[in-house]
Amino acid sequence: MIRENLNHIHFEIRQAEKKYGRPPGSVRLIAVSKTKPMALIREAYAAGQLDFGENRVQELVDKHPQLPEVRWHMIGHLQRNKVKFIAPFIHLIHSVDSARLLEEIGRQAILHERIIPCLLQINISNEEQKGGFSEAECREVLENMDQYPGVLIRGLMGMAEFTDDEKVIQAQFRRLRLAFDGFQTLNGPAVQMEEISMGMSGDFEIAIAEGSTLVRVGSSIFGDRG
Repeated sequence: MIRENLNHIHFEIRQAEKKYGRPPGSVRLIAVSKTKPMALIREAYAAGQLDFGENRVQELVDKHPQLPEVRWHMIGHLQRNKVKFIAPFIHLIHSVDSARLLEEIGRQAILHERIIPCLLQINISNEEQKGGFSEAECREVLENMDQYPGVLIRGLMGMAEFTDDEKVIQAQFRRLRLAFDGFQTLNGPAVQMEEISMGMSGDFEIAIAEGSTLVRVGSSIFGDRG
């Protein structure tokens, strides 16, 4: 079942790429494996899935040793005091929502002799319960990356509000894409604007239309219950 679900999602992604004029293979699937048992994750890995997203540090720490060869992504809110636990192995942190968090990621990266790739999270829905930078705050960070050694900014992440209004979702995704486009002039040794992480099970086609390169899909692969 997992293999069939993955094949279906990959087919939908490829169809959306074609529909919206995106280059083939320009959108990568992050399988959201939070709360899912290792048996299902191994099944997905055996089917060819390499990128998995988790939103809790403890789950990452527990799961990584069991499948160290996969690319583990941190997609949930990350507390500064938990960075040290994932710094040795994390492939990409999607949810950097403050300069203080970025400082700690850089500090841990240096301790582990790594450069840790990160995405800056922008609060594209302006919802108070969601973390993230404003575009102005994001630009300030990007213009001062010499303050954050050990970190490589690979792009941006955002989450649309939970609504059935596709126009609202589209506008919020477009806001992230426009910010991404505007930051291209800041590319340098510590900034390589290449990735836009937006879109989940219910709205990834809209996200692909608006330029997403990383879509985060869980329930459509693993089901609602693990």
